[in-house]
Amino acid sequence: MKNSEIIKEIEEKYIIRTNEIVTLYHGSKSGIRGTIVPKSRERCDFGKGFYMGTDQTQPLTLICNYPNAKIYTLSVDLSDLKILDIEVGLDWALLVAYNRGKMESVKHSSIYNRFANLSIGCDMIIGYIANDRMFVVLDRFFNGEITDMALIKSLSALKLGKQYVALTEKACKKIKILNEHDLTGDDRDKQKQESIDNRSKGIALADEICRKYRREGRFFDEILKAGE
Repeated sequence: MKNSEIIKEIEEKYIIRTNEIVTLYHGSKSGIRGTIVPKSRERCDFGKGFYMGTDQTQPLTLICNYPNAKIYTLSVDLSDLKILDIEVGLDWALLVAYNRGKMESVKHSSIYNRFANLSIGCDMIIGYIANDRMFVVLDRFFNGEITDMALIKSLSALKLGKQYVALTEKACKKIKILNEHDLTGDDRDKQKQESIDNRSKGIALADEICRKYRREGRFFDEILKAGE
């Protein structure tokens, strides 16, 4: 498929525009200083950006080990933004795989280029969050332990919240801080335990699904090879 055809397909399938104003949450290890910018660590689900979640508990497990952690309530105006809205499924998982560096073995292939181009020109991505339970299942898929069928069944079984990622300064300027809350020691301890419990549930779920669907679907390396 030519690049122009890929871009057209992406526009038709995933790009949305809306005037909605949403309330979201962001966790910070030591607090936001200065203006909000599209910056994060290199290997995040949807690339570098300012990450926000629909559920206040989503970012807490990421910051619960830091004594100066803060949780923010935000108002985000989505008007006049080009937004990639990707539903949970195989394309979502492969976009996460690309951004986490799991496709480097097929760099410059058709499948690599498709996901490298998926969010080009977008101001924001909306997609489901790979939370503690889903993180375990995704890793098993990337490591070739379960098939895409098992992965998709897992996605359907888990109640995943959504994350909004501001990729550009234009999107970041649409974010307003409504409230800042310091995490107490009790808050951090509670979230640490919840993170451990969620990972245990994810492992148990992955084991069950792996047994049930181990002969159905394709493995990650097979999908990459077919897309070369």
